[in-house]
Amino acid sequence: MSSATAQHKFSCPACGAEAQWNPGKQQLVCPYCGTTSPAQMELNASGEEVIRELDLATALRSIPDDQRGWQAKKTSVRCQSCQAISVFDAERVGQRCDFCGSSALVPYEEIKEAFRPESLLPMKLAEPQVRDEIRKWYGSRFWAPNKLKSKAMTDQVHGLYIPYWTFDAQVHATWTAESGDYYYETEHYTDAQGKRQSRQVRKVRWYRSSGSLSHFFDDELVPASRGVNSELLRKVEPFPTKDLAPYKAGFLSGWVVERYQIDLLAAAKHARDQMDSELRSMCASQVPGDTHRNLQVYPNYSGQTFKHILVPLWLLTYAFRRKTYQVVINGYTGAIAGKYPLSWVKILIAVLLGLVVVAALYFMTQK
Repeated sequence: MSSATAQHKFSCPACGAEAQWNPGKQQLVCPYCGTTSPAQMELNASGEEVIRELDLATALRSIPDDQRGWQAKKTSVRCQSCQAISVFDAERVGQRCDFCGSSALVPYEEIKEAFRPESLLPMKLAEPQVRDEIRKWYGSRFWAPNKLKSKAMTDQVHGLYIPYWTFDAQVHATWTAESGDYYYETEHYTDAQGKRQSRQVRKVRWYRSSGSLSHFFDDELVPASRGVNSELLRKVEPFPTKDLAPYKAGFLSGWVVERYQIDLLAAAKHARDQMDSELRSMCASQVPGDTHRNLQVYPNYSGQTFKHILVPLWLLTYAFRRKTYQVVINGYTGAIAGKYPLSWVKILIAVLLGLVVVAALYFMTQK
């Protein structure tokens, strides 16, 4: 059996350390930051297997050093609790993690500086407005304990910027499917009383269909944050990328920034999965008939590009009865989403009232 032979060392496109071939993943994996680089096995002239990196990793490695870093002196720390990497002004002393409140912060030293964001959305919401919105949000949580609403905890709210990747792609797709038209036939049967009855039965007439479509995916968003709950992030999207401003270090002065930890290669795969899912839905909407089955989509992607951007958030992380919750506010649009504890007293009362109503209706129908 031939063995895999690396003809030269492969540096990680994200941090610059030496990446190693992982047989289980069939990819190059960085042992330091975990970045995976797409690669494949090929045979050389002597019949040995060699590793060949694919285009995306090559493109990443070609990004010059002058397009890395923050263009200002910054300090980076990693939270040992939530693993978020926070970047802030060098003169500031980080005492607690802005994402989870933990004090377990350790210095984070990069082997190679991160890709510099190409653009960002400037913070639009001021802190007093954010605190008011959080209080309103607390007050509208009917199922939350009353103590939570009365406290209206806003003292731990932090403004920060978090990383996103955006992806563009032109796609042309063809599809095939089996379309179905409904029709009805009369069916005769004998009921439980022995009487002859008839009913209409729906059936499907199947036939082959096919088609094609072209679509441009513009700024497909993929979050690259570890510190913010991804489910909550999706609820406060979209971030209007049409309003992006070119990156300038001054925008970040005084603000905490999270360094991306979802690397570009993983984000690109996630974006492609998102595009494939959306594309399948678009093709499904083209299939004629009342229903369909066996839909097959054959996409051809081209003109794929990406951007690294920063978006503004206000984040509240609070503890209630030994459990941690997050509230996330879009720093540009004001959209808000959060987690909160449930009051089992209120839930129990609601269940009991429901049982009382069901019992009352039952007795009324028995009269």
